Amino acid sequence: MAGGIPQEAQQRIDVYLAGLRARLRGVNDHEAREFVEEIRSHLLDKVAPEGQVSPASVEEALAALGSPDELARQYLTEAVLVRVQASRSPLRILENLFRWARLSVAGFFVLLAAIVGYFLGGALVVCALLKPFHPQSAGLWAFHDATGDVEYSLRMGFSTPPAGGHELLGWWMVPIGLVAGGLLLMLTTAFALWCARRFRRPRISPAG
Repeated sequence: MAGGIPQEAQQRIDVYLAGLRARLRGVNDHEAREFVEEIRSHLLDKVAPEGQVSPASVEEALAALGSPDELARQYLTEAVLVRVQASRSPLRILENLFRWARLSVAGFFVLLAAIVGYFLGGALVVCALLKPFHPQSAGLWAFHDATGDVEYSLRMGFSTPPAGGHELLGWWMVPIGLVAGGLLLMLTTAFALWCARRFRRPRISPAG
């Protein structure tokens, strides 16, 4: 017996916790140890609520937690989503969304949407800022392709516009680009923060 738990049951718990700790790669040592001890306390409460322990109660408690892989992924996802919520910089948000994308399909699609939103928003703002320096070429252009279909292109003014194309907004590109681009950047940030709140799961507590 170890602390009121049969040796076999204690070994089963220790093996599970060792597997969990090994999967918490990239996590601060102190935080990882704290989480593992939290799970240990949770398990002990579950397997011996009245001092009676059986192999069946240990296996039932471990099954309820899920595999070490699943639990570690849940913890890592939670840690990433906390960092997303604490961020306001698009670069920091994208950095943490990249980490989330490696952990779940949902993270991948949120990252994809954020990249598109930040790219379009940033492109509109940059185009608006460059318009005074390239008044004849920067802006939103429309032109006909080889098949006769109309295509649209947001151009920064660093190259000659396509032959036969015409600019659509003129100097309106400056206020429209700044306002629309700024709004898109803010909406993308708000979307990323909302997703972080939406996908967060409650932490396991020893009393849970």
